[in-house]
Amino acid sequence: MSVHKAVRTPADMPVSGWYAVLPPPPKAQVLRGRYMADWVIVGAGFAGLAAARRLSQLVPNDRIAVVDAQRVGWGAAGRNSGFMIDLPHELGGENYGGSRDHDLKQIQMNRAAIEFSASAAEEFGLEPYFVRAGKIHGAATDHGLRSLREFESHLVGLAEDFRSLDAADMKGITGTDFFIGGTFTPGTVMAQPAGFIRGLAGGLAERVKIFENSPATLIETGAEHRVQTPEGEIVAPRLILTVNGHLESFGFFKRRLLHIFTYASMTRPLSNSEQASLGGERHWGLIPADPMGSTIRRIGDRIVVRNTFTYNPSMTTSEGQVEKIGHKHDRSFNARFPMLNGAGMEYRWGGHLCLSLNSAPAFGEIEDRVYVAGCCNGLGTVKGTLYGMLIADLAVGTEEPLVADALREPSPSTLYPKPLMAVGAPLRLWAVQRRAGREL
Repeated sequence: MSVHKAVRTPADMPVSGWYAVLPPPPKAQVLRGRYMADWVIVGAGFAGLAAARRLSQLVPNDRIAVVDAQRVGWGAAGRNSGFMIDLPHELGGENYGGSRDHDLKQIQMNRAAIEFSASAAEEFGLEPYFVRAGKIHGAATDHGLRSLREFESHLVGLAEDFRSLDAADMKGITGTDFFIGGTFTPGTVMAQPAGFIRGLAGGLAERVKIFENSPATLIETGAEHRVQTPEGEIVAPRLILTVNGHLESFGFFKRRLLHIFTYASMTRPLSNSEQASLGGERHWGLIPADPMGSTIRRIGDRIVVRNTFTYNPSMTTSEGQVEKIGHKHDRSFNARFPMLNGAGMEYRWGGHLCLSLNSAPAFGEIEDRVYVAGCCNGLGTVKGTLYGMLIADLAVGTEEPLVADALREPSPSTLYPKPLMAVGAPLRLWAVQRRAGREL
């Protein structure tokens, strides 16, 4: 038997705008007492619910239980920008791309995850939260424009479709003349992340038991695995951990996971006159030419700005940190939308990302019948879905070929010593964000 006591549990705050604009959820079912299952999944984000859905397809007569520390959609799954990206998206790169062979495989895997999510959206009526809208890469500087042309050249080599946009095109879409050019790619899905993940949980509830507000405080692994929560426990012979960076909270992948937070602000609803002043299209999503720049989404009468990365090895942020970074969002917003200077931000929030130094996932069987799917390297919507569905295939023992592809990926490499990380990680983040310049 192996015992893993949680040194911390998720405690995300304040509420994300994505979650706040949804109707109130039904009352949470909290785990109380002992529950016996065939499978227990810890974490009800994109990876956990993808694993649960895939298991319900592969072993429909098995008892599947999921526990989450918070309400479904409250945590990291409902705090991202909602881009489900099919193409290469390497946050650490100059223009997102990598080697051709690696990128071709990543495209295949990302699209498998998108199609899995698309089938869930159709099955559970989640189409309003899952729109195949494509994405724009927007450039605000000549340097950014050169990066986009390099990206487009890479896409030509991958035989991928795209459309170059000039300044007039960008203004026609966004309503602002801030951007001097762009690249449109059609394969990205624009999700309302909290709405999609809550809807997915609701759709699965008929065949999967989902316990909320039930943080796993202790895990014992052995012939029967036991997951303990403050008021109950689940006992099952098979355990899947889909808690992303919180794998380290249980002692797994220690000194291998890099805990980064990013931040977003959402406007109040824009008035009809403000929307008329802005012009442009009502729904679009834009990622910056420089990966460290500002991501912008317009969803009808609201605009979301996301930028700034911080190194938070405690896996928490604070209201003060969120508020301080919110001032950066205001500057970025006002630079792009001077005609909307009176539009205030109604919601501000931070979200936890888990990265590794070598951009590798935490995936596979780490103890007998104990499986992990995490460390999504800033791409939780698509990579979480991918590794969640594939970990179910691995655990059941199917012949899914993408499982072998996932297992061939390296494991997260060891971090530098703590003193170096404490100084070097924030310095590195400062440098790459400074490089972004006007793109930020």
